[in-house]
Amino acid sequence: MLKTFLIGIKDIKLAFRDRAALIFMLLAPFLLTLGMGLVTGRFSGSGSSGISDIPVVIVNQDDGELGQALVDIFSSEDLAELVEPSLGTSPEAARLLVDEDEVAAAIIIPAGFTDSIIPQQDSFTDNAEPEVIKIEMYANPSRPTSAGIIKSIVDEFMSRVEEGSVSAQTSIIQMLMSGRITPQEAQTAGEELAIQGNNASLDEELAITLNASTAEGEKVEFDVLAYLAPGMALMFLMFTVSYGGRSILAEKSQGTLPRLLISPTSSTQILGGKVFGILLTGAAQMFILIGGTSLLFQLKWGDPFGVILLTFAAVFGATGWGMLITALARTTAQVSNVGTAMMLIFGILGGSFVSLEQMHPFVQSLSRITPNSWALDGFTTLALGGTLTNLSTPITALLTMGGILFLASVLLFGKKNLVQK
Repeated sequence: MLKTFLIGIKDIKLAFRDRAALIFMLLAPFLLTLGMGLVTGRFSGSGSSGISDIPVVIVNQDDGELGQALVDIFSSEDLAELVEPSLGTSPEAARLLVDEDEVAAAIIIPAGFTDSIIPQQDSFTDNAEPEVIKIEMYANPSRPTSAGIIKSIVDEFMSRVEEGSVSAQTSIIQMLMSGRITPQEAQTAGEELAIQGNNASLDEELAITLNASTAEGEKVEFDVLAYLAPGMALMFLMFTVSYGGRSILAEKSQGTLPRLLISPTSSTQILGGKVFGILLTGAAQMFILIGGTSLLFQLKWGDPFGVILLTFAAVFGATGWGMLITALARTTAQVSNVGTAMMLIFGILGGSFVSLEQMHPFVQSLSRITPNSWALDGFTTLALGGTLTNLSTPITALLTMGGILFLASVLLFGKKNLVQK
């Protein structure tokens, strides 16, 4: 055990003595976080959130209650500091504003939207199902974060509407079965219940606001760096773990590993020490970046215990990928090339650059193979006021991922006789 610990300590010292490695491990993610913060307005002094007054144009062609309800939500006091809505009259003109980068998104509420959700009496004359009319959101690809926030607001609105409609349908079925109403009265009762249910859902406080509160009542402010900083740190974590794995092949080619095997040290202790060193280096990198952004940017990462455990879980999952690359590669150059490619691919898939909500559903599902995606979900949860109890899913996923990859790596190492006497 002591030999494993000493090997790990030796590797972390070597990693932090390498100036080129330090640039990629610490300086690069720090500068990218700073740059992204400047682009998003985090340091403009306009507010602590870094995102405010998102321009959005709404074209309401619906004459019913639900179309106006969505307009009222965007004009509500809860979203006054977050969005800056304007009303449009033409869908074509609204889309043009998006194309010209004047607004982050255009929301088009078609005519008949309310009637498709709450059918009127005359729509049942032919006993036909009403056509479902959907709200169109035309997003600006050059403003992915702002467009993602607008999409979240619309998605929550639709969730509330569907909740009210389903509740009304369930109530009607129960009243019909109990004989409290007749089939002839079902249509009128359904309309009234649907309107009441939707109004009750929409009257509730919108979950998406600029400020939220924890269960203890502590105010939590939305900070764009709470998403950007973990994203950059997790992306460059993949470089760190591949760098650590590359040292195993480097020591083998340089003859250091064979000399180490001559000593009374088992191959298990050697490999365990190497893995321990990678874990220590990755954890040190993450904690230095967390501490640096906290001190220099006053970034609040959230519950300390949650941050610590999630960081170790993220490093463990990422290290599993680093060890798998090393087990499959034959040379240090291959580890370096594949590791760099994986760093960029996982960064994109994991949401370090573009919110996953803006990606295709298939890409969102594919992102779950990356430790970046799971860890970023956890860090975002903590930044929004979550605690350790809310991190069971991402932590479990990261630990499972790391365990499976470590097992596969050990089997591959054994076949390659990488550390066999």
